[in-house]
This record gives sequence, C-alpha cells and structure tokens, in this order.
Amino acid sequence: MAEKTTKRPARPSARPPLVPNVEGVVLLSGGNPQIAKGDGDGPVQAYIAAMPEWKRDVGRRLDALIERAVPGVRKAVRWNTPFYGVEDMGWFLGYHCFAKYIKVTFLYGKQLDPMPPVDSKDPDARYYHIYQDGIVDEAQLEDWVRQAARIPGWKGF
Repeated sequence: MAEKTTKRPARPSARPPLVPNVEGVVLLSGGNPQIAKGDGDGPVQAYIAAMPEWKRDVGRRLDALIERAVPGVRKAVRWNTPFYGVEDMGWFLGYHCFAKYIKVTFLYGKQLDPMPPVDSKDPDARYYHIYQDGIVDEAQLEDWVRQAARIPGWKGF
C-alpha cells in the first residue's frame, strides 16, 4: 500500500521580500546596500552610490577622508561592507549602514589613542557612530584613520 503524503502549507514570511531600489540595488536591514564582493574602488563607489538618503553624502566624505589620510589605500567590498587597507599590512577599517547611523569599525581600534568611543564584543575592535544630525569630529576621525593604517591589520580575506 502506498503511503499518502501531505504537503505542508507555506508559512507566511514575517519579512517583506527584498526589492531593489531605483538604482537596482537591494537595501538590506537598516538600509545597508547589498553590493557584490569585489576588490578596488569600483565596488566601494557602487556601495556609496547605493547608500540611502543622508548616508550617501557621509559615505562620500568618509571615502575622501580615508583617501586623504592614507594615500594609495586599498579598497574592497565584503559582506556588504566597504573595507580599507594597506598593501601587505591588512585591512584596518570598514563601515556599514544601520537605520539611524553609520557604524565605522576600526578593526584594531583598541590600539588607537584615544580609543574610538563605542566598544565591541570583538576584543580588538572599536566603533565610531555617525548620525544624521550628529557632529562629526573630522580631525579626530582622520587621526584615527592615520593611526589605524599604521597598525598591522586584519588579513581575514
């Protein structure tokens, strides 16, 4: 006798489906752009161009500040995050969009003086959050970038 199988009905999804924005880029949770993994300036510029609203201008300013502080900086996108590094030294910084702020991650931020203000579960990392109406201390941020670029960085990819 053949066994009768019944198919379970599909569960309704708690989340709406991901839909590309007008630029054709899917924005993930918090508005973080979903950008394909890639090396060089191109993928980073695609990420910045897809950043929503006020975050796009901040992304442009961050990229320019990092390039000014670290001439010849290496760039890549991994895990929908732009990363910056120094050849043969590793990656020192990344940033990521959240709903209300941009999180700048100094991968070895606990070695910076003074340390960036936000702690991490990672024993080495520290964060700097940039809010829409917040004041950004660009001189301090540039100093942290210069310091971070001199520290042997993350070579995880």
